[in-house]
Amino acid sequence: KPNLDEMEKFSNNILFIVERDKIEYLEAITEYSENIGLEIDVAASLITPYLKDKIAEEARRYKNLHMSRESQNTER
Repeated sequence: KPNLDEMEKFSNNILFIVERDKIEYLEAITEYSENIGLEIDVAASLITPYLKDKIAEEARRYKNLHMSRESQNTER
């Protein structure tokens, strides 16, 4: 199990990638993990509560966008 320092380092790298590349958190986690050869289950264990919240926000945003598009399609 990763320690707090490892989780913090992982989180900081993800935050940097999100800001630098203007991409979503989940995409940044995937990209970073692939670049350093980190298995996805190990990456999952490094996700901090802050990153989990950010990923959940993205999921809600996508769900709302999807539902909004569906309602627009049914109104036509």
